[in-house]
Amino acid sequence: MAQKELTKVNKSNHFQQDLNGFIEVLSQFEAWLMKSGLEELEITHEGRHIRLKKPGVGGVMMAAAPAPAGAAVVPQAAEVGEAFKAPLVGTFYAANSPDAAPYVQVGTEVKVGQVLGIIEAMKTMNQITADRAGKVLKVLIQNGQPVEFGQPLFIIG
Repeated sequence: MAQKELTKVNKSNHFQQDLNGFIEVLSQFEAWLMKSGLEELEITHEGRHIRLKKPGVGGVMMAAAPAPAGAAVVPQAAEVGEAFKAPLVGTFYAANSPDAAPYVQVGTEVKVGQVLGIIEAMKTMNQITADRAGKVLKVLIQNGQPVEFGQPLFIIG
């Protein structure tokens, strides 16, 4: 077999092995999701975003899309800010307990690393922190509300 044809066959075999491995991993995640109490699972790895949903839960079982990037948003008051988006799926909490004041509200000046809220995912409380400094211009989420990966939570300007 000529060298050119051999290289073509090797690339094809490598692609098939990668595809088979990817399908196997997806099948394992799907099996885990079906056994768990979750309705959906989202994974972001190396710039790729995959969402698995149980059948009958708002649409398709599997969908893939590129990981969302931050988008500029123009609030009503002509103040320019950028959306801070949910880094994971779960339930948003504005404070660390029901009777505590929220971590931030409109007008709060935030620093990089400052806690903005909590997202509960798989019975784990995950503090979400500001990735930039600025002023909270708008709060787009209510306490106790479910959030999707990439969903805008705050406008920070």
